[in-house]
Amino acid sequence: MKDRMAKALFIGLALLVVSGVVNSPTALLLGFGFTLFLNNPFKAYCHKAIHSFLKISVVGLGFGMFINETLETSKEGFTLTFLSIILTVSLGFLLTRLLKLDTKLGHLITSGTSVCGGSAIAAISPVINAKSKSISIALGVVFLLNSVALFVFPAIGHYLNLTQHQFGLWCAVAIHDTSSVVGAAMGYGDEALRIATTVKLSRMLWIIPLSILSMFIFRTKGEKVKWPYFILLFIGAILVNSYHLVPAPATSFIVTGSKHLLILTLFLVGSTISIGDLKKTGVKPLTLAVLLWVFISILSLAYILY
Repeated sequence: MKDRMAKALFIGLALLVVSGVVNSPTALLLGFGFTLFLNNPFKAYCHKAIHSFLKISVVGLGFGMFINETLETSKEGFTLTFLSIILTVSLGFLLTRLLKLDTKLGHLITSGTSVCGGSAIAAISPVINAKSKSISIALGVVFLLNSVALFVFPAIGHYLNLTQHQFGLWCAVAIHDTSSVVGAAMGYGDEALRIATTVKLSRMLWIIPLSILSMFIFRTKGEKVKWPYFILLFIGAILVNSYHLVPAPATSFIVTGSKHLLILTLFLVGSTISIGDLKKTGVKPLTLAVLLWVFISILSLAYILY
């Protein structure tokens, strides 16, 4: 009887999450909370679904991107974007070794910090065959810092008297997820929102080279390279949207559905993590994420100001 109730509650929460009523951090917490008080009745299926749903979500998000628009509007931020990604990824590899952190977990946190938060983690994790536990910890840490950024960045921007242009560029580079970038810039002004959104979308394109790099770095010795074909589909989706090969209402529906599916995936990810896993991991993942975040925030702000 108890098992049936647990299954019914789990399915009910999953339907609530996929409807789009809750946001990403809440979905992750709901999944974690469910497993904390009840055993996940579908844990074996969740591990399989996570990787499939992540790939589908990433491809679907491609239908919301335009190559020409993002490249044209982000020329000014290209140098800053390139430098911040290269330096953050390099520092991430170094700190992962110094902290003696699991290599794949460290790479997921680094990818999320350097490119675009949960979307980068979603794209990189199936490429490197990351475990659900590593995915959930990386996402949890990134979402925590995203929540902090929503309050801290506008306060710092006003304190330093940053223009809307400066603040929009800073948000796009230093804040992880697009949703948090939009949230922080929205309250600062329309120009800040426009610049932050376009530069952030161009940063998402760096998922592609980072995925390819990850594929070679984490290839098992003697094993053939497993090409991330879903990344090719991601590129194809961007091209389809850029050349308007599919009606706008259809692409809008696909993007919305992909975001909802990604939120559902986060719920499943949260349901596969336990307190025991978190204790075994320790504070090292958070330490890595904070150090990288402080580095990219100060670096990008100094570049913009000076």
